[in-house]
Amino acid sequence: MTDLIEETTHPEPMPDPEPAGGWTGALRRRIFEAMPPEQLLPDTQPSYVASWIYVFGVLSLTAFLTVVGTGTVLAVKGATWWHVSGTGHFVNSLHLWSVELFMTFMSVHLIAKFFMAAWRGKRALTWITGVIALGASAFTALTGYLIQQNFDSQWIATQAKDGLNSIGVGAYFNTMDFGQMLIWHVALLPLVVAVVVALHILLVRRRGVVPPLALRDAASSSGLPASGLPDSGLPDSAEEVEA
Repeated sequence: MTDLIEETTHPEPMPDPEPAGGWTGALRRRIFEAMPPEQLLPDTQPSYVASWIYVFGVLSLTAFLTVVGTGTVLAVKGATWWHVSGTGHFVNSLHLWSVELFMTFMSVHLIAKFFMAAWRGKRALTWITGVIALGASAFTALTGYLIQQNFDSQWIATQAKDGLNSIGVGAYFNTMDFGQMLIWHVALLPLVVAVVVALHILLVRRRGVVPPLALRDAASSSGLPASGLPDSGLPDSAEEVEA
């Protein structure tokens, strides 16, 4: 009886199945080759990630999630809810200040990575998606200011329309049209930002966090080739810290 229980509760491991055919099997294999689970969800990071300069990426993501959460509440409750409700005014204030923090953190993150030459080690696309995310976020913020329904938004709308008319796009993007700006701000631009940010995070996981320039200089002075430092999720120093 004991042998039967042990045999039932501890079965022999199944042999690895043959690679699945078809486009679904090929796509699954391609995904796991490009993004292994240990890179997608690592439990350790290189020791240099403990530096404060690497914090601004996570801070930007945290502020972005707050922007999305508060913006979703404002969209569900209606565009004028915060004008007549104390709770709505509080949520609108959270939305505004999370946007301010998001743009600040992302700007610091971008400047820091520029001086670190963060496009090194096949990370050019990571850098490009980060720049696109900043630009799309700034454009989204503009449409947010345009739908405040106050004198501030009226002044911004008229000044922006003059600028857009001067480059010939005012007929397609009318800052004086509240409905158009509301749709751009609530539905279209946040989707673009979310997709670009998600792609950026996946690329960071795929290529790993860019090491400081000092590490590569130290490797060169010690006679080690620059290629000796890994450019993917592997640590750039012997010491690791838990994620």
